[in-house]
Amino acid sequence: MLLQFTIPKACSFNAGRTSDEAPDPWRHAPNPRPPAAKLIIVRRFFFLLLLLPSAAPVNSQPGTGNGQPAFRTGDALPPAQAQALVVRALANELRAAQDPSHPLRYQLRKTSPRLTTTKEIYETKDGDVARLVAINDKPLSAADEQQEEARLDALASDPGKQRRRKQAEDTDAGRALKVLRALPSAFAYQYAGSGQGPTGMVEKFVFRPNPNFSPPDLETQILTEMAGEIWIDGAHERVVRLEGHLQQDVDFGWGILGRLNKGGWIVIEQADVGPNMGIDQWRTVRFQMQMSGRVVFKNRTFDTTEEVTRFAPLPVGLGYQKAIEMLRAGQ
Repeated sequence: MLLQFTIPKACSFNAGRTSDEAPDPWRHAPNPRPPAAKLIIVRRFFFLLLLLPSAAPVNSQPGTGNGQPAFRTGDALPPAQAQALVVRALANELRAAQDPSHPLRYQLRKTSPRLTTTKEIYETKDGDVARLVAINDKPLSAADEQQEEARLDALASDPGKQRRRKQAEDTDAGRALKVLRALPSAFAYQYAGSGQGPTGMVEKFVFRPNPNFSPPDLETQILTEMAGEIWIDGAHERVVRLEGHLQQDVDFGWGILGRLNKGGWIVIEQADVGPNMGIDQWRTVRFQMQMSGRVVFKNRTFDTTEEVTRFAPLPVGLGYQKAIEMLRAGQ
């Protein structure tokens, strides 16, 4: 059963990722990153990966932090019911991505073959604020701690700097939403059964490129060569996992601007992190990406895993300077 959508408004995973700054931990890596890596880095949005520093070769396969459920097809959803579930789930993701009413703080652990960093991140009305707390799973050295304090001092005293960062976050989020809104029309979906997921029963759909989809911009061009699967929590009508693989090379600007190589993949996992806070709040809890490509004449590879934990609520309307105070106080 194939489900093919042409909905004008579609979906988005919660796009609340940060473009925070911190002391440059890459100086601890064997080969410090080049100055070009100071470009804005948006971890979650795979279509910006060509702006990122090179990492180790791409050679592993996607995994899951919650185990792979055994899906069964005997209780297949009727076609109309399956289509309605996908439409509702994607619409829920769109609404959640644009809802700022539940700001959170959380811990982000980002791992690559050369480096692991851990940051405490606070969501504020002025944009996200981060504090680096560990490098390679070890507390900061005295020198690193001093540098981090100096960075926070400079940020707190320069509202213009935070304002520019917030503008960059908003721009990147807008680009991400363009890609994610295109998911319903970019793919044809096929129901693949149900199984026990981390939050209860989940319905699995596999997807492949829709031959009738014409990407309207550079960001959505990658979707024309991506296939994978999406899991939906039927009770909550939320997406719990999306996995995508590049089936062919993707050229940008006829290959002049760059290329993404066949075989790259991403995995995004979501969960309801709100029960202990008394709210319904789904967030990304795990993100994996392994891709390689070329920017003009320079080859790049990217291999990262991000795990997000320790969610806690923050006051609505919290300013970034107050958040810095709270970060320092460990609140």
